[in-house]
Amino acid sequence: MAAATSTSMAATAVLLNTLAAGKPLAPFCSLSRRPSPSFTPLKLSKELRTQSQFTVNASSSDESPIDTSELLSDLKEKWDGVENKSTVLLYGGGAIVAVWLSSVVVGAVNAVPLLPKILELVGLGYTGWFVYRYLLFKSSRRELAADIEALKKKIAGNIE
Repeated sequence: MAAATSTSMAATAVLLNTLAAGKPLAPFCSLSRRPSPSFTPLKLSKELRTQSQFTVNASSSDESPIDTSELLSDLKEKWDGVENKSTVLLYGGGAIVAVWLSSVVVGAVNAVPLLPKILELVGLGYTGWFVYRYLLFKSSRRELAADIEALKKKIAGNIE
């Protein structure tokens, strides 16, 4: 089995290393050949350049949709209204550190060869189970809606 696979791979490599004209190429490597200077992948014909489907109009205006001075004064007013500024700064710094740390963890998980695909399969399995359990039948949809309403009341309290 392994010999047949290596023979097949060798034959594929030989076929990939020859041009249609029969000239052999350098061994297959993305850095072994550079495109010729005349090679431009996005060369457009004159007809395509003159027939644009999109029109872009630029205009300048002194008024912007957001008034920055009003925004800054509003933010300053809200910051002055905060009693415990050190707690707000601590929470903000903690949020920034949490985002950075989660980015590092996701990068580490993606670096493991099979783990992202396994987690994708777990996610697909859970999605299938959720659809079967809560969305497929009318009675289970009612149950899900009741659970969501109970959770909203538990979080927000009874505001009546």
